[in-house]
Amino acid sequence: MPTSFDIGGGRCLIVAEVAQNHDGSLGTAHAYIDAVARTGADAVKFQTHIADAESSPDEPWRVRFSSQDATRYDYWKRMEFSEPHWFGLAEHAAERGIVFLSSAFSPEACDLLQRLGVPAWKVGAGEITNLPLIERMARTGKPVLLSSGLASFGELDKAVARVRDAGAPVAVLQCTTQYPCPAERIGLNMLAELKARYQCAVGLSDHSATIYAGLAAVAFGASIIEVHVTFSRECFGPDVAASITTTELRQLVEGVRFIEAALANPVAKDEVARELSELRTVFGKSLVAARELPSGWQVTEADIVARKPGTGIPVARIGEFTRRRLKRAVAANQRFAEEDFE
Repeated sequence: MPTSFDIGGGRCLIVAEVAQNHDGSLGTAHAYIDAVARTGADAVKFQTHIADAESSPDEPWRVRFSSQDATRYDYWKRMEFSEPHWFGLAEHAAERGIVFLSSAFSPEACDLLQRLGVPAWKVGAGEITNLPLIERMARTGKPVLLSSGLASFGELDKAVARVRDAGAPVAVLQCTTQYPCPAERIGLNMLAELKARYQCAVGLSDHSATIYAGLAAVAFGASIIEVHVTFSRECFGPDVAASITTTELRQLVEGVRFIEAALANPVAKDEVARELSELRTVFGKSLVAARELPSGWQVTEADIVARKPGTGIPVARIGEFTRRRLKRAVAANQRFAEEDFE
């Protein structure tokens, strides 16, 4: 599988989060890999749930969305894939040339993903205080991406320190755990604050169900954009309302790469003006006689109009020629020349 996941390499990494949008269907999960690969995103990400290792039968519903599952535990059980199935998904992503990632919610899931050879770890917002699990990930030496959606600064400080103490690279993702997240809670201002506080790569884990927040985050210096993705907003599942479609994901990828190119090539205004000087004759205007003017006529502003093309005397020089006399007659709509004036 692709192992390149440079979280500080200068190119924004775009991670398509499938999460539970496969609804427990292995075939649908594979279909998401193909769809994400076609968009040009860098990585496809899932969530590896092992119900017996992370949940209990009395786990309450966050939102009771499923009539198929009697309990939240039953839902996690239905979301499980076997280890061979996970290997198949990872191999499929490798064949499509994209990075395979998955969030681990238990030590058992962490060990499974380590056997798969995932190139980085994503710590979900709900696990940010699970320091033993974070340390288990960090001890592999692979980059750890911390989602800050439910965390205070004090909790983030401890998580970042635990990763660094284990010797692994760290990135912190601004996130607000609302599904969907309104514009007023995105927290783009936090990108600069997180970067200054932790001196590491930062990004946005976006639940807005739009491409706007991700595009803005890149302009604010995000190195990673994680966004939930769905085939359609008519699909079933708890994450659909906070997801963008695969079509929108392609637009996000194109927009991010456009913004990166713009930011990487600052413009010097005078230099551009020189480069485009020839276009002045196309878009510029020249001084033209507003009407027929006889020889010896003292020209006023009323006698001059500005007309394309800009091959004659530039309109910016109009003040140099008013109140001057003509050495010869000039026809209406004729461009003035320097030699027309005394």
